[in-house]
Amino acid sequence: MMVLGVLFCLAALVCAPQESKPSKADRGKNFAPYRQEVPGTGLSFEMVPIPGGEFQMGSPASEKGHKKDEGPVRRVRISPFWMARLEVTWDLYEQWSLDLDRQNRKKSAKTSKSDQRADAVTRPSKPYVDMSFGMGKKGFPAVCMTQKAAKTFCQWLSAKTGRTYRLPTEAEWEYACRAGTNTAYSFGSDPKKLGEYGWFEGNSKEAYHKGGLKKPNPWGLYDMHGNVAEWCLDQYLPQGYPKAKKGEVLVDPFVAPKTLYPRVVRGGSWADGPLMLRSAARRGSEPEWKIQDPQIPQSVWYHTDAPFVGFRVVRPLKTPASQGEGKRSEKKASAKGK
Repeated sequence: MMVLGVLFCLAALVCAPQESKPSKADRGKNFAPYRQEVPGTGLSFEMVPIPGGEFQMGSPASEKGHKKDEGPVRRVRISPFWMARLEVTWDLYEQWSLDLDRQNRKKSAKTSKSDQRADAVTRPSKPYVDMSFGMGKKGFPAVCMTQKAAKTFCQWLSAKTGRTYRLPTEAEWEYACRAGTNTAYSFGSDPKKLGEYGWFEGNSKEAYHKGGLKKPNPWGLYDMHGNVAEWCLDQYLPQGYPKAKKGEVLVDPFVAPKTLYPRVVRGGSWADGPLMLRSAARRGSEPEWKIQDPQIPQSVWYHTDAPFVGFRVVRPLKTPASQGEGKRSEKKASAKGK
């Protein structure tokens, strides 16, 4: 099988205790939706099982809004995983980013081993402006973080819960967004129906909204089209997807980042037109997303000019036991950019 770009063990992107194989509770009929409690925070989030399978990744030239970076269409096989039903909210994100988890724990004077592991994860300096830009926080998606910040949050979350959480690969994201469909959107190809499923420039009133207010896709995921665009793990390739040999199926493809920009963002946002919310639409991150950042070039945590970018987490059903290659690859990539 051909492998897209530089592949490595994706689970190695987190520093929590790793799951070497799925437990009995995670297999077969028990590969089911669940609610993840985040110990010590009073917060939780829902995870949806995404069955493994094959799909056509990308869009054909005949699709309205098609761009060259969405092709060529290729056959991809994805391993099963869970994906968060909603985008990560400020409520949970700030437990890490503002150190609320550790501050609240000082009152009880109780620290578990998972707390100790989570406390070892790096945290950003406090933001110098309101990163929600007045659009709301409780129940609203967190925005303005760099890909590094989103990945580091996943490390903290994994340490807190003892389960492996990370960003999705670009292939996993599109597979989950399509939810078995091959149309422009998960609900069909008519953009007139978009208002039923997502927030975009035509109905957002220039702001993001609380998660889960629109209809979900066929697999029960909300806001895959619009609201906030979502970070993926991959480097963005502006020339499009590498070609596969005839009849070849790519298995869990992933392009390991080698440069700071651009990294992949998917799904479109409250500020985008309908065509950017298509299942195949892609975007690469830009240096301009932090042009007003007063800490340039030192700042690695915030994208002050990207209030349209957030993320959601995934959890692989099976995490390979060997982590070494992934750690080396991620360390090399991080040395060139966050």
